Amino acid sequence: MVKSIELPYEVKTITEIKAHALGAHALFPDARTVLDIGGQDTKAIALNDKGRVLKFEMNDRCAAGTGKFLEYTAAVFQMDVEQFGKYALEGINPPVINSMCTVFAETEATSLMAQGFPPSDIALALHQAVVRRTCTMLKRTGLEYPLVFSGGVANNACIRNQLQQELGSSATVYIADQPDMCGAFGASLWAEQSCSD
Repeated sequence: MVKSIELPYEVKTITEIKAHALGAHALFPDARTVLDIGGQDTKAIALNDKGRVLKFEMNDRCAAGTGKFLEYTAAVFQMDVEQFGKYALEGINPPVINSMCTVFAETEATSLMAQGFPPSDIALALHQAVVRRTCTMLKRTGLEYPLVFSGGVANNACIRNQLQQELGSSATVYIADQPDMCGAFGASLWAEQSCSD
């Protein structure tokens, strides 16, 4: 038998998008775009000057271009995801990885290894594929600077490096000390404000 309990208070919710916008705006008030790459999804969010969401895109159908994609491909190289980003920085002449499907990317990486490409070049190519996909999402939301890069993948040195290269050296990209906490920080700010209303 299912027993229902009535809470003595109203339960309020906030969307991930709004939480990330609030967190990014609180940390970097001049931010106009947020890029959040987490373990399971990627979000590109356009903000106005008050930190409100104007438009957003979210990749939530599969792990392509997310932390899970990097984790899965790192396993092909028999290393953890933290090492994988540093290792990819050693790449010099990366081939182009066309597939962002996790399974197909693994097959493509294995095929490139069989063709004799250095593993560090393939690792760099996989990181570049993530960044290309991400930049396409950012452009569709009307990318404006400064950009806040948040989520656990913002800790990946190769992704940070490739993102800056793809956007150009003059692009202002902010990264918090703990980029994976940006959304949680925004949610806590919203909760504090909601409780005081």
